[in-house]
Amino acid sequence: MRSLVKTTAALAVLSAGAMPLAAQRAIRSAAITPYAGYMLFGDLANGPLGTRLASGNGAVYGAQLGIPFTDNIAIVGNVAHSAPSLQIGAPIIGGYDIGSSSLWMYDAALELSAPLGTATARPIRPFVQLGGGAMHYAVNVKGINSTATNAAFVLGAGVDVPLSAGFALRVQATDYIGKFDFKEATGLGFSGNTTHNLALSAGVKLGF
Repeated sequence: MRSLVKTTAALAVLSAGAMPLAAQRAIRSAAITPYAGYMLFGDLANGPLGTRLASGNGAVYGAQLGIPFTDNIAIVGNVAHSAPSLQIGAPIIGGYDIGSSSLWMYDAALELSAPLGTATARPIRPFVQLGGGAMHYAVNVKGINSTATNAAFVLGAGVDVPLSAGFALRVQATDYIGKFDFKEATGLGFSGNTTHNLALSAGVKLGF
């Protein structure tokens, strides 16, 4: 009888320990998040009398791959694409398109998250991201092509809203902070602005 009690107690302890471990594995699964949204670009350069050179705002789409280390810490790799126009602007005439560009953004970031409202079965998880990467431009102005790549500092924040096991809605704002490399693009030693380029996006986070 004592042997049976001991065996039953041991199985109960093992089961209690196994359940958090299974939950922990589910939480810590890798995830991919395809997304789409809208990107707001800062002025690349400012000239006299309020003139400016800027990228036009436009659509952005991409995907993130998240690899967790703990319940609250992950490394996230991201690739995104946008195709903004190039504009010259002035206070009276507004913006005037002078060309087009294809922009690719590559970055990696440390992501910190925490559940909010842990009383529910699937709490939402606000998160912040901090990292860096590159912004690669392919520019076409009146049939003349050039390229430029600049480093970017990346700040992001958002929230994951779980919809089912391994499936969540991710809403995010990401600021790409960098300076367009005019010397690489034009050969001129001109220094432009350090710009804030804000991507507002929503996507589906899929655990696997």
